[in-house]
Amino acid sequence: MEVVNGYSEHVHCLFRLKNDQTISKVMQLIKGEASFWVNQQNILQQKLQWQEEYFAVSVSESQVQAVRDYIVNQEEHHSKKTFTQEYNEFIKNYNFKVFHEMKQK
Repeated sequence: MEVVNGYSEHVHCLFRLKNDQTISKVMQLIKGEASFWVNQQNILQQKLQWQEEYFAVSVSESQVQAVRDYIVNQEEHHSKKTFTQEYNEFIKNYNFKVFHEMKQK
């Protein structure tokens, strides 16, 4: 994991995938380990439960430092723009598509 930070309703993580890793498996590990630790420490009044969805994009090597800076400065960034505003701008400006994974039974 290169850097992790978040704001009230979301978390940003910058990490590099190894050849044998998938985004889905890494997200499963992050969510599982974070939930286990937070719930064991009784940090929140309620149990930490993640939403099923997540948002992932690749970052070119030339932009890694800019992304690091963005993640580190979440509080300042979201004082100007809400997560929902930013999310909708990403979808519109970059023509992102929203995909939903099928749950395995």
